[in-house]
Amino acid sequence: MQKAVFVLSFIVASRFLGLFIVLPVFSVYSADLAGASELNIGVALGAYAISQMIFQVPFGVLSDKIGRKTAMLLGLLIFIAGSIMCALASDIWTMALGRLVQGAGAVGAVAVAMISDFTAESTRGRAMMVMGMMIGASFALALILSPVLSAEWGFASLFYLSAALSAACIVLLYTLVPSEHKTVKVAGAAGFARIFAQKDLMIMNVTNFAQKMFINSIFMVIPFVLMKKFGMPREELWNVYLYSMIFGFLAMGFAGFWGDKYRIAKGLLIVGAGVFIVAFLNLAMTENRAVFLAGVAVFFVGFNLHEPILQSTASRFALSHQRGAALGVFSAFGYAGSFAGGALGGLLLAKVGFTALAFVYCAICAGWIWLLLRLTNPNVYSNLNVGHVRPNLPPNSNLKKLGIFDIFNNGEEWIIKFDSRVTDALTLKKIIQI
Repeated sequence: MQKAVFVLSFIVASRFLGLFIVLPVFSVYSADLAGASELNIGVALGAYAISQMIFQVPFGVLSDKIGRKTAMLLGLLIFIAGSIMCALASDIWTMALGRLVQGAGAVGAVAVAMISDFTAESTRGRAMMVMGMMIGASFALALILSPVLSAEWGFASLFYLSAALSAACIVLLYTLVPSEHKTVKVAGAAGFARIFAQKDLMIMNVTNFAQKMFINSIFMVIPFVLMKKFGMPREELWNVYLYSMIFGFLAMGFAGFWGDKYRIAKGLLIVGAGVFIVAFLNLAMTENRAVFLAGVAVFFVGFNLHEPILQSTASRFALSHQRGAALGVFSAFGYAGSFAGGALGGLLLAKVGFTALAFVYCAICAGWIWLLLRLTNPNVYSNLNVGHVRPNLPPNSNLKKLGIFDIFNNGEEWIIKFDSRVTDALTLKKIIQI
């Protein structure tokens, strides 16, 4: 399934490229559109996230019912239509509408769920790391290409490129990704409300919200600060992002390889949020351009510590039969954060200034760390593979009391996922008589 992981990761990374490539220059070039203002630009920047937020869950649920490929095809076609609308926009509100249509093709969570379907939990961290690294590569590529392409070929060229990449993704999806299998669950299906009632899933949802809010805010406000406060020409902004991403890639490599090898995902999430505080304090308090740019680099270190491990950590708290729905909710929170970052960043920058904005974000980070400290370490969950025979549980078994988190068939064998704090593999084998 390694080929499928790489292809699906490329599809996810291409979709993120379509988002990332406009971020570094969006606030600058959108200022030339009719009706543009700081607030309106922020709304247009985050509009993509509104429809992503709305449609991630329906697409996730749909993929659980009609299949991942069909749901992804529909989403990619919608994204292409929205990209063309953005390319043709001449005013800020048409741009915002195009961004809304782009976001309605909400297949990110579907692709992540499909990767999870194709991989065992023991190797899922590495698979998600591959996806995270490709997303990071698309991020770095976007930072380099964005100002160059927009200066040479115009802002619209970025949207045409996104549409072309999505068309290529459709071809790859149906030529290189193998047939999907249907997960079968042995226990009674949990209701949709369980996704919101599960503490750890909700903490991961809030984490995705916060991380995406901060990255969109940074892209909203940093170009304005660099140009207005430090006199940097907009044609040179790509240098700032390029150097920052070099440090970000180092952090991503560390998080991806060492986080999986030593199973320290929870610790990395907490450290990353702490790095955000350091970055915001630096950005708020300095009047020196070099120190300010160092603060931007520190921010990207924190962001990339999270990027390779967010999806894999969230997926470990989701039940097998509703993985698409759970990751849809997770992604919806992230896109809600993206919209909040663009809109809130523009509003705070206009009303109270950058320094106050940075201190507000420090306070939010402190509350975020408080939540992460209460996250269950995902390493407490282990898998027991029991072969092709359906597990035989005692009548009226209370799975929670037995320490069983989930029981399912992944298309090849039956698997019992259990809480190692409550039980162990030997005890479970006795219970199911194998």
